[in-house]
Amino acid sequence: MENPLKEKVDSNNELPPAKQKHSRFNNLKLFLAALSFLYLAKTLSGSYMKSTITQIERRFDISSSLIGVVDGSFEIGNLLVIAFVSHFGAKFHRPRLIAVGALVMALGTILIALPHFFMGHYNYETALTFSSNSTTSTSQCSNKSNSPLTPTPGEPSADVLLHGCEKEVGSSMWVYIFLGNLLRGIGETPTGPLGISYLDDHATEENASFYIGILHTIALIGPLFGYLLGSYCAKLFVDIGFVDLERVTITSTDARWVGAWWLGFLIAGTIAIFAAIPFWFFPKSLTKEPRKKELSRSSENMKFIKQDQSEHAGSNPKPPLSTVNKGFFSSLKILFSNRIYILYLLSIVIQMNSLIGMLTFKAKFIEQHYGQSASKSNFIIGMINIPAVCLGIFFGGLVMKKFKLNVVQAAKLSLTCSTVGWLLSLSYFAMGCKNSHVAGLTVSYEGTSQISYKGSALQHGCNAACFCPGTQWEPVCAQNGVTYVSPCLAGCTTSSGSGRNTEFHNCSCISALTNGNSSALLGQCSRADDCGRVFTYYLAITVISAFSFSFGAVPGFMILLRCNEPELKSLAIGIYTLTSRTLAGIPAPIYFGALIDTTCLKWGTKRCGGRGACRFYDADSFRHIFLGLQTGLRGVGLVLFLGILQLVKKQFQVKDHCTASNCGSAMIPYQDKDHRSDNGDLSVKTTSDLDRESHV
Repeated sequence: MENPLKEKVDSNNELPPAKQKHSRFNNLKLFLAALSFLYLAKTLSGSYMKSTITQIERRFDISSSLIGVVDGSFEIGNLLVIAFVSHFGAKFHRPRLIAVGALVMALGTILIALPHFFMGHYNYETALTFSSNSTTSTSQCSNKSNSPLTPTPGEPSADVLLHGCEKEVGSSMWVYIFLGNLLRGIGETPTGPLGISYLDDHATEENASFYIGILHTIALIGPLFGYLLGSYCAKLFVDIGFVDLERVTITSTDARWVGAWWLGFLIAGTIAIFAAIPFWFFPKSLTKEPRKKELSRSSENMKFIKQDQSEHAGSNPKPPLSTVNKGFFSSLKILFSNRIYILYLLSIVIQMNSLIGMLTFKAKFIEQHYGQSASKSNFIIGMINIPAVCLGIFFGGLVMKKFKLNVVQAAKLSLTCSTVGWLLSLSYFAMGCKNSHVAGLTVSYEGTSQISYKGSALQHGCNAACFCPGTQWEPVCAQNGVTYVSPCLAGCTTSSGSGRNTEFHNCSCISALTNGNSSALLGQCSRADDCGRVFTYYLAITVISAFSFSFGAVPGFMILLRCNEPELKSLAIGIYTLTSRTLAGIPAPIYFGALIDTTCLKWGTKRCGGRGACRFYDADSFRHIFLGLQTGLRGVGLVLFLGILQLVKKQFQVKDHCTASNCGSAMIPYQDKDHRSDNGDLSVKTTSDLDRESHV
């Protein structure tokens, strides 16, 4: 007589048992390697997107609030499908769903780069013009009104300029970046909930946290390469290979510089395609990892049968409480009746607002406040901050495995690490640089007094006869360290040199302040020497703070896994991701960007009129808003996490007491509310069972 259990297993697995058992892809560690590579691919594209925020903002002449909307489209894509993928995805072939998602993610990443190939050459805002047979530039003071926007080298024709203007008005190419990022978010959705739950289902409790630690540590190599790739591409001019770089008058530190932002998206999309290939070959379920040696063979067999029955509960007339047959809303009701889970979501949402806002605009903050180029800002984040985060997450998972921390100990460790990181971040307020001296924006033309930030005073008696347009942004640096918005506003009448080496002379607004030296060099003045020293201190503290925050990440995440029933892990991760995306990933870049926009002192002008990207910020206001939002949100999240610790202690205090008193098989509830078993009785577990499940 045939075994009915064997028939059921054969009918539900895609491969026969013998073939699946000997399959080369029936290997948990191989799946871990493939999932880690996919995590690397998705974090590579995500971090590269963050590194190009300022480049895209300048290329498409949009504000920080609008670039926040574009960046948040990734989270919108997750929001559209993540709840259904998390719940119903477990009923299908999870590895193949992950493969399909990876291909969609690759398509979206490549789509982001396409606007570059449909747009004309980058015509940055400039006041310099060049004659066809001379290298002499002219933009200085004249007795007639200058045009605020003159053609850049290579496009002197009025017809071409008019055609380009009409094309710009008729197309909002940033919409394609929005759609590509949206697709990228949709494709990334199955990777998290299905990948982690698949890994956790087939690993032992002792190895689960260590595997997740390895997964996230390798995944953080993606941001490392993403920011380094962003650093390299930011050095290259956006139209590299198509324009004469000798005629480009701006440098990588200029507020108008745009690097080859599109190149990295093509690379990241190609990597995502290769990452999708292995998941087509993994089976629907893997062979469970063997448990510890002291467990008997019979208990292992019973566990396997119980797990198999849970997976194939559709044929069971009395299914467990939280199987998929109970329905989506029934599972949601169980999740949201868990007080620890609800408080965990609230704390994470608030702290994720701080994290996402910081990641989106950190490179911009370093550029604007410390006077660094986009390339150097991305390089610093990739080579200094990301390795600290990698080490923190890895050692956090290693400590969980080494010391076999239970849920209470994990909560204490996570709270302690987050508190230390938060206290360190408060010191950022003391590491600021003074505003650059820009005549008419931050200081008066006499250079002796600060002026109101509510309005500019660009027009002065020294340039009254020049008829200078206030919309120009062509900064020149005088010998006394004062920057002037344009050579015309500096009152310069002659110039020499060409390109980036242009020097302006006989500047009426400069001569009175520099003892007769009235010359100015093209470009904004560099920061004071003490600002470089403060920047070094800032980098050192950010490394320690990032390590401290990330060290508590894995212990905190294990609370999410262990405070819910095993059958609900996939859905719990999905709802957690959905909530953080919806209430943090989407709004945080928008309101961070909107508040940053309020600190702009000089806006750029589009070729066809209208406000473009910001050229110069009030450094003090930028720092106070950017850092104040981060630390304030983090602080509120830590207060909520204190409540989580108290609930965890209360729920497991009976178990801890029994462990200390050698209660043996004392019967205690698994959750803080009554959970019923198949026959309606109160579901209870022995102390030894709970002790195993509470350890990582």
